[in-house]
This record gives sequence, C-alpha cells and structure tokens, in this order.
Amino acid sequence: MRVEGHDVSVTNPDKIFFPEPGLTKGDLVQYYLDVAGCALPHLRRRPFHMVRYPNGVEGDFFHQKRVPTHPDFVGEQFVEFPSGHSTVFAVIDNRAALAWVINLGCIELHTWHSRVDEIEKPDYLLIDLDPSRDGQWPYVREIALVVRDVMEELGLAAYPKTSGATGLHIMAPIKPELTYPDVRRFAKALAEEVERRVRDQDVATTTWRVAERRGVFVDFGQNSRDKTIACAYSVRPTPDARVSAPLRWDEVPAVDPAAFTIPTMRERIAEAGDLTAGMWRRKVSLGPRFTKLGLD
Repeated sequence: MRVEGHDVSVTNPDKIFFPEPGLTKGDLVQYYLDVAGCALPHLRRRPFHMVRYPNGVEGDFFHQKRVPTHPDFVGEQFVEFPSGHSTVFAVIDNRAALAWVINLGCIELHTWHSRVDEIEKPDYLLIDLDPSRDGQWPYVREIALVVRDVMEELGLAAYPKTSGATGLHIMAPIKPELTYPDVRRFAKALAEEVERRVRDQDVATTTWRVAERRGVFVDFGQNSRDKTIACAYSVRPTPDARVSAPLRWDEVPAVDPAAFTIPTMRERIAEAGDLTAGMWRRKVSLGPRFTKLGLD
C-alpha cells in the first residue's frame, strides 16, 4: 500500500489475527492508519519495543528489541544497557513506519517513557493500577480517583486510560529533567500516599512481593529504564481486540474496558475526540514537587 508517499508491503492481509471478532491483519493495519493522528504523538522519538505475533493472538509471540532491516522511513536508536549489552531500537515517527511495524505482527505499541533526545530522562510519570485477583475492577476505578486527587494537589496533569488488559494507567507529563531513578522515587512516594488515603490493604497496596498482595497494586515500578507500556490507542492481544483508550475523568467511575475495541474506537474518537490532545504541552518540572511528598 502507499502511505504518505512510501510503498509499504502488507503481507497476508487476510490472515485472521483475532478469531473471536474475525479481524484480520489487514484490519489491524487499517485501524492503526485510521488512528495514527492520535497515536503518533505518543510514539514519536521513543524507542519502540517489538512484541511480534506473526500468527495473531492465538499463536506464539516473541520479543524483539533490535530493529530488523528496515526502510529509511523507519528511524532507529542505539541504546546501551548497564550489563554492557546494546541494541538498536526502531523509532516510529510517521504513518508509513507505523504500518511497517504492524505488518511485522506487532499488535501492541510498546514504547519507552523517554524520547531519544533525552533518553535517560522520562517525559511522563506513570501509576499503573494492576489488580491482584479477579473481581477488583471496581477498586481500580475507586483508586484512580484518589490518584487523580494526589496528582492534582501536586500540580500534575493527570490523564487516565484503560490499559486495554486488566488495569488502568494514569499518566502525568513531566519535563525530561530527572533520570529514571529519581522519577521512580517520586512515583513510589506518590503511590504510598494513595495507599495511605485508601487505608485498606484489601483495596490498594504498594506491597512489592506478589504473594503478599491482597488489593490492587498501585504500581510505581514501571517508572524504570527499559520498561515499556502499551501507549494510548494501542491494541492489546486480547480475544476481543481491546484498545488502550484515553478517558475523561467523569467516565472513570463506571468505565468498562471491554467497551473499547478495534471495531468501536473510530466511533469513540469521532464522538469524544483525542482526549490526550495537548497532553505533551502540559509538562511540568517534577523537582520542586519532591518536598510536597516529604522527599529530598
């Protein structure tokens, strides 16, 4: 297909990727091209971690950090790890590159928290509300409102979205001034403040050991180097083709993640617009806010 003046090969477009709704690889590519205007601001200049499902959601998958041979409209970024190993990640900055990487079987859009110009300094803080067991979605929605309150008191713009799987993400854009360990330290203190306000370990916990968790995990650990999340508008490898959907805060108390799928998201965007529009213009400095959480 021709995308923004580039020829992009889409192989086996009729291969079924989501058997339950009958969606094909071609459907997946078309979805991403249709929502690219909303998704690309979250992708641009970030290392892209490929998780490839060559035979769809019911087939085997594998992780691939190093970008394979690629056309010149796909960017790349060299990254060295503390272990001494290194790799070259793809960077997806345009619609043609997006179609190219989806053709490789990348159902999800996994990106770093930082961009290549400040690769050691994330430009958002993330709280990931992760249920410890079935039946805790009502708690997730309840805790999200507490996270919003804490973030707003700290002067952070809070953007909620469904993870597209079992949880909910709350993102706060920040200026890329601090390194990952400092951002993680701040996020940990924020999560602990949320835990204190909920005051029920059966509802919300920051307990690190999985076996000891009872409530929803208020996860601050995603704010670490080389961690990735499925960004806004990313499809997830679920049987019903769910999408990580940005939300309005008034939707959170009753939101059902199953409402947001490949077949429904175009209408959702048409009705609600891009709820993350302007997000990256609302970055604030995190440093002056440490004392508000009792941190140096």
